Amino acid sequence: MSEALISGSSSNTITLIQESQFSAWQEKQSSAIQRWIKKNDYKGNGLIVLPSDGDDIFCAYGISSLDEFYLAGDLPNQLPLANYTLDTSLLETDENIDEELLNLLQYRFATSWGLAAYCFTQYKDAKRAPASLTLSDNNLLAETQNTVSAISLTRDLINTPASDMMPQHLSSEMQSLAQEFDGVFKEIVGHELLEQNYPLIHAVGRASVHPPRLIELRWGDETAPAITLVGKGVCFDSGGLNIKTGGFMRQMKKDMGGAAHVLGLARLIMSQGLAVNLRVLIAAAENAISGNAFRPGDVITSRKGITVEIDNTDAEGRLVLCDALDDACAESPELLINFATLTGACRVALGTELAGFFCNDESVATGIYEGARTSLDPVWRLPLFKPYDHMLKSHVADTTNSAETGYGGAITAALYLEKFIAEDVSWAHFDIMAWNIRNQPGRPVGGEALGVRAVYEYLKQRFS
Repeated sequence: MSEALISGSSSNTITLIQESQFSAWQEKQSSAIQRWIKKNDYKGNGLIVLPSDGDDIFCAYGISSLDEFYLAGDLPNQLPLANYTLDTSLLETDENIDEELLNLLQYRFATSWGLAAYCFTQYKDAKRAPASLTLSDNNLLAETQNTVSAISLTRDLINTPASDMMPQHLSSEMQSLAQEFDGVFKEIVGHELLEQNYPLIHAVGRASVHPPRLIELRWGDETAPAITLVGKGVCFDSGGLNIKTGGFMRQMKKDMGGAAHVLGLARLIMSQGLAVNLRVLIAAAENAISGNAFRPGDVITSRKGITVEIDNTDAEGRLVLCDALDDACAESPELLINFATLTGACRVALGTELAGFFCNDESVATGIYEGARTSLDPVWRLPLFKPYDHMLKSHVADTTNSAETGYGGAITAALYLEKFIAEDVSWAHFDIMAWNIRNQPGRPVGGEALGVRAVYEYLKQRFS
């Protein structure tokens, strides 16, 4: 959490040591410290708190590689509760580390410290407060706090159960962001979706007691490059009439993870003052079951005029997205990016910790890869393989919403979405897990942002 990152300095020190530097560093220590290191069988990897004559705390923290984003590991929860300053003097003596890389390493360490301090506390208190890292560079402090706040917002939204995170709650979150950053907010709710031609969003959400809605945030200079973010906001996915079994339904509070991602990314863009004309659209609905739920075999005409035969009501995310994507394309943004917890097929292909993305613009795809490399936020591009489009053919409509076979499921879902993208719009589609299934330093089990740092880094490099 950002409270774990504070302005100033401290006499409590963490010395950052590369594994290759450990022996040389150890030889320069006092005999008492060398005995302590030997007694604790410390080999230069991880944390050791060193003996001290006074009240100040001195630590060594060994790392095996600098090519790692979560450099701080779990230090905020391992160290005694206090304020600490990072000592990078050993890194400064490394001829392979220039000033730019050193600054980047300090950013990674501080940001990963803040993320390691994250704890979802809406329903349960944290076991202890995290230790704090002091930063004397106010620009570094601001950027790290902004990044941590953005990722924490994404995690919080996903972690919140559906009982407290329905379409109206997503709306309130976006409205709060608009107020905080002087943006403009609006929404289209319930039956208004039909009146203003968003039939698929309405169809997916109409069975719920929580009215579906399209929520919108605008921010920035209208003369700046236009960037539109679209998020899937299915606040709970029962599967509809093609109901999920219990195990597959258990974590479906996270099916609004795409919405959480675009809100977190928007927070980062706005807090960092990126020079863009930002528009954020979230199609928010609950895929519930009642007497008026949409059915397999129904044919619904989309906002774009494409008729869609419903093959499976559990392929609802692409339905709410396509109306929003068509709306986004109507303004011909310079760049359109959507995030969605769209397919299990992408998880089968890439696992849970790697964000898959599709892109119709080679230069944008290259830029996202470069952003991922710099930010160490891994992504992997999958192909918009046109021959698979035949799997979406319908005998009675322009397209079905899902293929009869599960083969290439992430690709066929992306091809479905592509039908609603204007030819002149550069578009990237992220198919994400939005959930950590294991605990790692800085990445607790629960909601997670995947690809947000990569996309932000790309936007920063392109539009700064």
